Parts: sequence; structure tokens; C-alpha cells
Amino acid sequence: MSMRFAALFLTSAVALTGAASAQQAPVVAAAARANPAAWPKAHSPAAITDAATERAIDALLARMTIEQKVGQVVQGDISSVTPADLARYPLGSILAGGNSGPYGDERADAATWARMVGDYRAASLKAGASVPILFGVDAVHGHSNVPGATIFPHNIGLGATHDPDLIHRIGQATAAEIAGSGIEWTFAPTLAVPQDLRWGRSYEGYAADPALVKSYATAMVDGLQGKLMPGKPLGSLRVAATAKHFLADGGTKNGKDQGDARISESDLIRTHAQGYPAAIDAGALTVMASFSSWNGVKNHGNPTLLTDVLKGRMGFEGLIVGDWNGHGQIPGCTVTDCAAALNAGLDLYMAPDSWKGLFDSLVRDVRAGKVSQARLDDAVRRNLRVKYKLGLMGKTQVERGDPAQLGAPDHLAIAREAVAKSLVLLKNEGSVLPIKPGAKVLVAGAGADNMAMQAGGWTITWQGTDTTAADFPRGQTIGRAIVDAVTAAGGSARIDAAGDTQDRPDVAIIVFGEQPYAEFQGDAENLLFKNGDKELAMLKAMKARGIPTVAVFLSGRPLFMGPQINAADAFVAAWLPGTQGQGVADVLVAGKDGKSARDFTGRLPFPWPADARSPVAAPLFPMGYGLDYAHPHAQGPVNEDPKVKQGPAASDSLFLRTGKVVDPWRLGIDSSVSARAVDVSAQEDARQFVWTGPGAIAIDGPPVDMTRQLNGAFALRIDWRVDAAKGAPITLSLGGARLDISAKVAALPVGQPSSLIVPLRCFADAGATFDAVGTPLRLSANAGLSVSIRSVLTEGVGETPACPPAAK
Repeated sequence: MSMRFAALFLTSAVALTGAASAQQAPVVAAAARANPAAWPKAHSPAAITDAATERAIDALLARMTIEQKVGQVVQGDISSVTPADLARYPLGSILAGGNSGPYGDERADAATWARMVGDYRAASLKAGASVPILFGVDAVHGHSNVPGATIFPHNIGLGATHDPDLIHRIGQATAAEIAGSGIEWTFAPTLAVPQDLRWGRSYEGYAADPALVKSYATAMVDGLQGKLMPGKPLGSLRVAATAKHFLADGGTKNGKDQGDARISESDLIRTHAQGYPAAIDAGALTVMASFSSWNGVKNHGNPTLLTDVLKGRMGFEGLIVGDWNGHGQIPGCTVTDCAAALNAGLDLYMAPDSWKGLFDSLVRDVRAGKVSQARLDDAVRRNLRVKYKLGLMGKTQVERGDPAQLGAPDHLAIAREAVAKSLVLLKNEGSVLPIKPGAKVLVAGAGADNMAMQAGGWTITWQGTDTTAADFPRGQTIGRAIVDAVTAAGGSARIDAAGDTQDRPDVAIIVFGEQPYAEFQGDAENLLFKNGDKELAMLKAMKARGIPTVAVFLSGRPLFMGPQINAADAFVAAWLPGTQGQGVADVLVAGKDGKSARDFTGRLPFPWPADARSPVAAPLFPMGYGLDYAHPHAQGPVNEDPKVKQGPAASDSLFLRTGKVVDPWRLGIDSSVSARAVDVSAQEDARQFVWTGPGAIAIDGPPVDMTRQLNGAFALRIDWRVDAAKGAPITLSLGGARLDISAKVAALPVGQPSSLIVPLRCFADAGATFDAVGTPLRLSANAGLSVSIRSVLTEGVGETPACPPAAK
């Protein structure tokens, strides 16, 4: 297609979407109304489509029914959509969320993933207008949902490499592995520019520098998709990229996930928008709208950003996809009823568990004129255009599904290189690094042999907490890689997480850091590192004995580490390096010639805080800082005062653990209920409650905002043992709504550990409010109920259990 044709088509499309927006889209407050003329210009390449494709789309639109068109703009999750559902609901897209796996198996192999995609594809071709589904997945640091894949460092580590060519090669390798499992679309790259490191998604951002993010946007889109060629689909080892999250997800007040970026339009453009024109010019086929708001207006419902800026000024001709039920956060919307998002410019709703109700309401709204035919047709056109470019349509389809791509040797080599280049040396007193040949080495700390800690969130599962080395047989933990390297250099090494130094090593490497987390589960009150007391004591004890120490810190963000930096002889920021621990050993351990395979080349992508306050005003180490072997530098003592209060904040996701209420939550018990510590799976790991009359137990505390869990399809989970199931009616309350769980309790095995899972949506349907939940659990019953509760928490689930009825 010529550029002239592209320009003419874009003008027509914007006119259509603009007309719909003016008529039906949400009213935008002046503070969140973008002025397109102030924004940078861009344009999707002419090769994103061609005249023949547009004619084919015209013909298809002309014969599609309203139901078939609506289906194209709705995406459901594999945990709640079956291939058979597509006969009645011709959805245009399917995704696999962070806790969803093929046929319910989170650890399915690549061939099984490909078979599942094929099942949905075949069903979609038999339904409606015979348009194949578009399948998307969160492959955000390699194809991270699949065991055996190559897992690269998370983006914060890649930002430390300052190497766009490396990013391009990582994109190519990731695309090949995604395509190898039959999938053609990844929700990456993240182009956030985090400004407050309390944000739980900080590690998904490359850097605080918009210029670096801009260069990486081009490199990653090119790597994933390749150069778009006129009249040709993407190749069999290429996948569609997603520039996300539009916009300013990294600029929210206090670093709150899904929060509000209260900034001027000039700051919005200068800091947070720079990656998007670059991604669009590179040919990004999709853009994802952000959960967050700009000056009080949700981005999913802001037509001045989605339509006027993104599709108009930036000339984006691909599709805009929503985030997980993000449309439900627009005022006046629910997850099953939201014409406003489509009218604002969204082209594909991500409705993982709400797709059925949303489909029905959109059909109704189109028939009633609440959504214009022009706006619907434009959204469908954009979805079809992406499908054509991916080779899903037309006379000859592009075949994907070569499982041999997963964990290919050349991909693993790139990951190993990326790990080495991502490491940032902050201290190296006495030249303790690199570890000299022949040395006797102890590798200690919680992260020494812990694949979950070094891989982080978005690995196998959403939160990544249960990832193991067995999931990645071609990977290696940091500790095991160091042991191999030290041994190869003529020394000896062993791993002991507890740090036993009875045999007095020549040097000890302490690997420690944050436990895995993803999204808002990682939001923090401040930049204080809260899990390192054991390793700090270990470092101090070794220092007292004269044992040189190296601290290797695993984290998704810079944190206040004053005491640890002072206690260690060398300190390395290793971020979340992924599966190839050999990359750490390549830099830390010298070979027999006394030189390491690689020097430190990583430089800080964010400023390192001097205390635990955020945002970082006066950093200990500025962005761009980093030492190397070639230029020794004496650090000297650093500040050890965090300058923040260290009291516990109320968790919005964990309320009771191993039978004990998590501080500052408190347990209230009526006089008709007795309580005692009991054993369920371990010694006194649960608390047993016995009802001798009508009464309740309740967990109460300072109100917390749980709207994010509600919109994220979370459930309240109680891990317990039902010891006696009498006492009906048994009711469960949260947020002021009561549900009758008598039947669910009666169905559980008596005397055996089990779990009760109730979607938060069930409480919402019964009238619960989630913006200030002060009682996340109240369990009421009559005499005869006895339960031993181990834990109470909220979690994202890959299933949708039926709701209990509202209590009378």
C-alpha cells in the first residue's frame, strides 16, 4: 500500500471513530483532555496493510452480522471459555492469563499449548463468519508461561545493559519460542517509565530515562515482529507486539498500581509517551490501554488519548486492546456492560471472565444505537487487519508450532549474555571480585539455589512464587552456576543457604533479595527492604570473622540497602536475571588465568536510594552509575538510617497465615465460639473454631482498597479443614455483603484439608463495596460448625467457581 493510500484510509478511520466519540464517549474533564497538536507525530508503516487486504475486509464486514462483529471485539480467557462456547459466542480473541494453562495444566509443554491453540482456532473457523481467533499471552521476559522456555532478565535488568542490539536479539528469540508453541501475539513490550519505585510493576519498566525506553521500543518491536513487508504476513517465527500500557502507568501518585497520574500534559508527553511513537513507527500491531488514570479519568475511557492522540496524531492503524477487565473501572461501567470503552477508542475488550455478559450487552447497545455501526466496523477492521498481517487469514495461512524453538541453545546463549551485561557493581572493596582461581567459596542466602527468586513474577504462574529449577532443566540457579565456575577454575565451592562457615571459606557469596511478586501484589509503602535480617546478620558475622563477602542482591527495583552495603565487601545489583545463572558466574568468578569471562558493564537504569523514602530525591548512586574491574573505586561507609517508620501496613491480600492473623489485622471471636491452635499439615499451623451457639468470627482492621482485586478476577480463599459441617445457615461476609456458603461447606470432605474459593465478584453482585474494606472476612454459623483455618487470602484464580447465594 502506498503512503498516500495509508493517509487517506487513516483520515477516514479517524473521522468515523471521532464521530462516535463525540456522540457517545465519556465526557472528559478538562485536566485530562489531551491536545493532539502538542503530541509527537508518528504513523504505522504503510506495510501494516495493503489495498487488497482492505478490500477483503470490506467484503467480510459487508456479510457479517452484528453478533459476529461484536464477537471480534471481545476477548476471553482459556480458564472460562471453551472451544465449544465459540459456536454461540463467536469471540475474536482468546488469551491465557498468568494463572491459566492449557486444559487446566499450568505446566503444560509447548506442544500442548500449540494443540490447545489449534482447538480454539478450529472451533472459531466453524463459527460465525469463519474468522480465526487471535491468541495472546503475557510473554514478558521470554515465553515465561511455559516450562523449558528461555527466561531472560526482567526489563529492569535489560535496562541496565543499555544495549538496544541485545534487546533486538532477545525479541527475536522470544518471538521464535512464542511461535514455537503455536501462539502469535505477546502482550509486550512494556514501555512504562517508572518514576516511583514503590510501584509493584517497576521491574517491568526498562528505565527512568524516556530516551532509553524509546530506543528499546524500536528494538523490541523489530525483534518480535521483524520489518513489516508490503503485502506479506509476518513470518512463522514472528509474533505481534503490544506497546503497553498507554499511558503513564509508571507515573501514578505514590506508585500505586492502577492509580492516577496527576501530572501536566507536558509531563505526560515528555516522560511517559516517548516510547509509543517509536513503537508505532516500527510497526507495532497492537497497543494496550492502561488500567491507570490521567488526572482522574480512566485511560480505558479517555477518547482524547485513545482516539485523538493514539489513532489520530500518532497515526496508529493497529488495534487497541484493553487490560484485564480494565473497562469495568470506567465510571458508569461494569465488566459486563461498558459501551463507553468502545466509544472511547478501545478495539478489543480483555474480558477474561466477563466475556459472555459483555457480548450480550454490546449486541444490545449496537442495536440500540449506543454504539454506532461506524465505530464497531472500525474496531472490527483493526482486529481483522492484525489477523491478516499475522497470516491467520487469506488463502495461505502462516503455520506456527515448532516446540524445538523452546530453550534453543542460541536463545540460552543470548539470555546468559543478557544476565552478565545486566549486573551492576556498586561496591568492590579490596578487589574481592572477581573470585580468584583456586579459592574455597561458600554460596549462601535465600537466593543461592532459588529459581523463583531469580526469575521473579510472571514465570510459569502470575506471581511466580512456585517456580522451581525443575521447570527449566536447561537453566541453572546462581549458586549452582558459581559452584561449577569455581570448580572449573581449580577451586572448591558449596551451597549452604544458612551460611555455615565452620570450614572457613576464603570468600562467601550471599545471594538474597525480594520474594517473587507481580502487579499490585508488589506495591510497597516505601523502599525499605524487609526480608533481609537473616542475610544481614550473616554478612556481619562473617565480617567479624574476617571472611570476605560478596552480596548479590535480587530485586525488582533499587531498595534502601545501607546496612547491607556497609557489611559486604562487594555489592552487586543482579535484578531478576531469569534462568541462566551462568551469566552471574561469568562476571563474578575468574578462570584459571585469573580473569573473568566478562567485566561488569551494567549501569543503573534507576537511581539507587540513599534511604527508604520515595520518590528518590537525593540518591546514593545516580542513574547511570556502575563500577567495573578496570576502574577500581573505594566506596566508604553509606547511610544506614532508612528515615521512614517501619510499622506494618495492612495487607490487601493476606489476612491470616498458619493460623495467625497478619498484623495489623485483628481477630474477633464471639463468646459462643471457642478457639485453639491445632495441627493440620504441620505443628500448630491452624486455629480451630468451634461453634456452641449462634455467633461469628471476624478479621477486622484498617480499611484497605480492594477494587484492584475485584477488577482482577480475584477470589477469597480459605485454606482449612472442616471438622464438623453442621451449623447451617453458614454465611461468609466481605465488604458488607453476606453469602450463604452452607451448601459449599457441606460438599467439602470432613476431616481433610481443603479450600473454599469464592470469587470477589460474588460479593460485589450481592452489594459489597471494595474501596474501603475493613472486614475482609466474617464467618457466621449456628452450633455444630467446627473448622480449622490455616490461611485466609485473596488470589487470582484460573477458574470461575459458581457463586453461593446471597444470605437472607
